[in-house]
Amino acid sequence: MDDNARAKYLSIALVVVGLIFILAIFPMMMWIWPAGWGWTPRQPEYEQMIMGVYATLGVFLICAAKNPAANASLIWFTIWSSLVHATIMLIQALVDVTERENLMGDIPALYLVAVILWYLMPKHVKK
Repeated sequence: MDDNARAKYLSIALVVVGLIFILAIFPMMMWIWPAGWGWTPRQPEYEQMIMGVYATLGVFLICAAKNPAANASLIWFTIWSSLVHATIMLIQALVDVTERENLMGDIPALYLVAVILWYLMPKHVKK
């Protein structure tokens, strides 16, 4: 895929990921699949902080979709923070049996976000 196609799909992906971060994390953690997206036992204060951080990141990703090249550092932050967050949760889920459902919930979702954005980032920087 050439960089023009990557840029087009990256803009779309940023909007989709941004909307998911804004609109989907709260219902996934609270109602749809709390065991796969939350903590056991429940930790409402921590969950509210995570939802707030991801909703804020979602707003900025949607804004970045207008000009991904000018927002590369934000996109790379999203990629790397998603990888780090998912890896920490993966280790915790493997160690703590009460967190195993996260292995099929938010852990693969964060890895998927990172892989998609990484793949779509333009490979050549224009100077």
